[in-house]
Amino acid sequence: MLSYRHSFHAGNFADVLKHIILIQNLEYLGKKDKPFCCIDTHAGPGKYDLDGDYALKNREFDNGIGKLWQRHDLPDCVARYVSFIKRFNGPDKLTRYPGSPLITKQLLRDKDRLCLFELHNTEIKLLTAEANKDKRISVFHADGLKSCLKLLPPTERRGLVLIDPSYEIKSDYQQVVETLIAMHKRFATGTYALWYPVVERSRNQELERAILAGGIKNMQLFELGMRADSNEHGMTASGMIVINPPWTLETEMRQTLPWLADVLGDSGEGFYRIQTLAAE
Repeated sequence: MLSYRHSFHAGNFADVLKHIILIQNLEYLGKKDKPFCCIDTHAGPGKYDLDGDYALKNREFDNGIGKLWQRHDLPDCVARYVSFIKRFNGPDKLTRYPGSPLITKQLLRDKDRLCLFELHNTEIKLLTAEANKDKRISVFHADGLKSCLKLLPPTERRGLVLIDPSYEIKSDYQQVVETLIAMHKRFATGTYALWYPVVERSRNQELERAILAGGIKNMQLFELGMRADSNEHGMTASGMIVINPPWTLETEMRQTLPWLADVLGDSGEGFYRIQTLAAE
């Protein structure tokens, strides 16, 4: 797990989906005057250089933010997402990509809080520098899945938990389910956004069944695929399972995901999936 560097994948199609849904959830929380707390269990370094060696190795951003950068026909959700990315770049050239910590930071009000977990020894230093002594942000050099429970429920009693592990080892799937169920027991009214990759579909089916067996209600799934499921190496799709989502999220995604599947999909093979896993 400690060998994983998201810099190789920053700005790819999975980041597009994840960060669009992150923004939707945070904007909804910000509509009420009451403060909220956001917890990011796998924060990474905060930002990524798309002109650096890691990102340029596979240029995954070309099939993500790169395809959206100069378009003028973006759906509202996508346009808001792209506007956030443009804040970190010059007017014409795409060279930087903000991770979820910096995207979230832009949506915090003075009374809101952000708690960031990162275990990687190099990336925690970069993340701490990006937090830049912002009093609203707390940075923890720790395993987010193991350590975030101590922060729940937050004092604000309103908030979002973003769970975005690497899934490099199979045990990540089981640990995610166990942690998610434990978090929900402590903070049942919170919103949870769990990212997952589709590398082997059977693992995802097991993940969904295990979460449902925990008895959690009000849960929706949003998936974006580049090509059909395959036994070949590599991620073909990714998705987000959202617990206690904004009531507006499904409508927004029904307008957004078909467009993204068409624009980002490989040679017309793009697809999407929207499903209510558990009703309220």
